[in-house]
Parts: sequence; C-alpha cells; structure tokens
Amino acid sequence: MDHATIGYEYTDGSADPHIGANATVRAGTIIYDDVVIGDGFSTGHYALVRELTEIGDDVLVGTNAVIDGRTTIGSGTSLQTGVYVPSETTIGDHVFVGPHAVLTNDPYPVREDTELRGPTIENHASIGANATVLPDVTVGERSFVAAGSVVVDDVPPETLAIGAPAEHRSLPEAVPRRNDL
Repeated sequence: MDHATIGYEYTDGSADPHIGANATVRAGTIIYDDVVIGDGFSTGHYALVRELTEIGDDVLVGTNAVIDGRTTIGSGTSLQTGVYVPSETTIGDHVFVGPHAVLTNDPYPVREDTELRGPTIENHASIGANATVLPDVTVGERSFVAAGSVVVDDVPPETLAIGAPAEHRSLPEAVPRRNDL
C-alpha cells in the first residue's frame, strides 16, 4: 500500500475506511473514508474508490478504474482497466466488467434537478470492453453485454445484448457461463 492514499477525508467526521485481510492496493490508488471493503481486495495502479461504497470479498478494481461512491459491489467481481462506475450503482456477485466499460447514472446530464439513477448489474453478468450502460438500466443475471454495445433498456436474464443501441438475442449455446469456468 505504498504510495496509495487510504482514508481520504471528504467531509469532517468521516470514518476511516475498512479494508479486509489480504488486500493489495497499488501505487496511486485513492480510497476515501466511509468505504467498507471485504477480504482479498486488489487494485491496479491509480484506482479510485469514493465515499460510501461497499465492496465484497475477492474484488478486483483495475488500473485507472473509478468507483464514484455511494455504490455497492458484490463479491468475486472484476472491474478491469479504465472502468467507470457512477454513484447510485449496484453490481452483484461474480460480475465481469471489461476494459473501459462505462456505466452512467444521469438521464439528463445538462439539467441540475435530475435524480441520479445508476444501473443495476445482476449476479454473474458480463459486460464487454468499451460497452456503455445507460442510467436506471438493469442487466439481468447471467447476461452478456457485447463489447462496444450501448445498453439503453433492461437486459433480461441469460440474454445477449449486442449493438448500438443494443438488441437482445438468445445466448449462443457455445458460450460458457462464468460459474461453469
């Protein structure tokens, strides 16, 4: 944890973060106060975890990934290099989010009076590299979002979302599911 900031105070009276056993926090990483992280946590370099975030066990937050706070991330989840997770997002257990995928939470970014509504990524879902998931969208359990796709509406469980805007298709039989690996 050399050259990392653990316990970045964002407001007076914020509580020190809790990081479980066997963590690897690499140089340049900043973890704010009021963060609770389970055992086996690992980051790449320059990861950012903002306040009021809860992270389960055995989670990877890749190099230059940003978790913008007020977020819940389940156990066994992998956020690859450059992933952006906005506030008010829920990510389940055993989720894979590929490099530079972007989750969004503001349905009307130029308006000041909008309520932020991050997406929900359910257990065992997989999101490909450079995909974008729009606000208040649910990616169902065991679903796949193809690389580069733009997800504008809910993805049912065990479904492939592909394209921009993403169309929903049946999963190919040849695709191994995460729990089968």
